[in-house]
Amino acid sequence: MGQQIERLAQFVAETRWEDVPEPMRKHAKLVLLDTLGVMLAGSARPEVMALRQEMAATGATGSGAMVYAPGWPEADPRTAALLNGVAGRSIELCEGLRFVSGQAAMQVLPGVLAVGEHAGRSGRDILMALVLGYDVVARIAGGFTPRTLAHQNGQVSLLAAAAAGARLRGLDAAGISLSMRIATVLMLTPSYTNAVAGATALNVAGGMSGFVAAFAPELALAGFTAQTDAIEEALTNLVGDGFSPDRIVDELGSVWHITRNYFRLYACCNPIHPALDCLAAALQELDPRPEDIERIEVATYRFASVMRNPAPANYFASKYSLPHAAAVMAVRGNAGFAALDDTALQDPVIAALRTRVHVSEDPAMSAVAPRLRPARVILTLADGRQVTHSRDSHRGDFQDPFSEAELRGKFRELAETVLTAEGAAAVERAVDHCEEWRDVRELTQLLRQYG
Repeated sequence: MGQQIERLAQFVAETRWEDVPEPMRKHAKLVLLDTLGVMLAGSARPEVMALRQEMAATGATGSGAMVYAPGWPEADPRTAALLNGVAGRSIELCEGLRFVSGQAAMQVLPGVLAVGEHAGRSGRDILMALVLGYDVVARIAGGFTPRTLAHQNGQVSLLAAAAAGARLRGLDAAGISLSMRIATVLMLTPSYTNAVAGATALNVAGGMSGFVAAFAPELALAGFTAQTDAIEEALTNLVGDGFSPDRIVDELGSVWHITRNYFRLYACCNPIHPALDCLAAALQELDPRPEDIERIEVATYRFASVMRNPAPANYFASKYSLPHAAAVMAVRGNAGFAALDDTALQDPVIAALRTRVHVSEDPAMSAVAPRLRPARVILTLADGRQVTHSRDSHRGDFQDPFSEAELRGKFRELAETVLTAEGAAAVERAVDHCEEWRDVRELTQLLRQYG
């Protein structure tokens, strides 16, 4: 194992609560709250409910870790983390890394919660594992060159989840590095084309990171071994197209990557958010009825411009269709969780408007991505009125962050799909003071109480 990754494993093993500045802890609690809300809402998706039933029917049951879903069943930590990760990925509302590709919290937290609950860990332990796992995702991803079509689910983040799970199991630096190296044989190669095709199998790759957070440390504790260069080989030659570890420990312990994230309020793929921000401004200025809109022209960077299918096949595919999300915003007033739902696909007004949304790549915008994520929208009405709005990046980015009140409102909306309003408020207050939990079961008890 390379010196830099050994140093990273040591950092995961030895960093103490006192080493993390208070502002970082506060931000980490918001990330935890946001991710928990997304998991809870995702648990109500039909395919996620059916998966829980199928796995229960075939014997994948046990005890020790909660499945965050109505009924609040328990399972072994591997199964619970898998199901919770799949749920969280299913509604396309999780936060992510700003400078490199990755949805770190949704890949790390399900395993942290399941392993931590089974091991009887405290709230401080849970928050520390999330913060450290998040840092591992960002740092390794910063040196990783993924293949063009490879989605980040189940790749670098899976290694980080293994590191976080190993810390919660009490492994030392050598044990954490071994768990990560063992995890390389469990890395996945999901394709971005799953997204635009509406293939929900992509979300299983997200759930597998949680599974590995529990499983890889078990393999290490059982005496399994791994080659010393497993991570370098996997990222360079197997699942990726290159890996340079030279800078992955730069500013270790002084720069905390969990604070360099973005949140999202639009329930769709992040690259199309800048265009939706532009459209929102245009709609506010002209205030048209849907039938008054003659044309919506979107110019944006390459990665966002390919999400242009005007007839998405299903709910999941609709999350990756800029014409659909734009039409929903124009008809329903926003593109949040409640607006971009299953009924939007059958709405004839939305379907008609999707065909009047035209998306193209602007090479100049592609040249500055991903440092910036620009978009420009021209809204033209049938009466000839026209307005143009442009942005360098989306709201929720660190240059234009959402307010804490907006993020808390998002949590309550999502959590109330499976909790009472009183329960959502109680869980929110509990997460604000999660460092006081003697055991993470203080959270699961609240969920059972208010489900």
